[in-house]
Amino acid sequence: MTEPAKSIAGHKTLAVKLPNALHSQLELIAKVDESTLGSELLWAVEFYVEAKRSAPDFAEKAQGVIAEAEAQAAAARQAVEALLRPASETPVPGETSAKPGTRSAK
Repeated sequence: MTEPAKSIAGHKTLAVKLPNALHSQLELIAKVDESTLGSELLWAVEFYVEAKRSAPDFAEKAQGVIAEAEAQAAAARQAVEALLRPASETPVPGETSAKPGTRSAK
């Protein structure tokens, strides 16, 4: 396990609501370790991430999330590409080859 980074170039700030008893315990741990709440929380999150990474089914689940994200990205790309094609090349769902600005008879 790595030690929490002292200086992080890029980071996000996260507000966490803790039950009072858990917060008190965390404060005591930080005081005993002569540390800060932020450092202790960073260490705890790093520990949790490493535990998840080592879980037997995590890699398979992560691959599923990646595949879903790639499918969504492909669909979004197709939509943007359709918007960028000339109108004459873009079929309009539900319409036949009517002239732009007119509606087909239904």
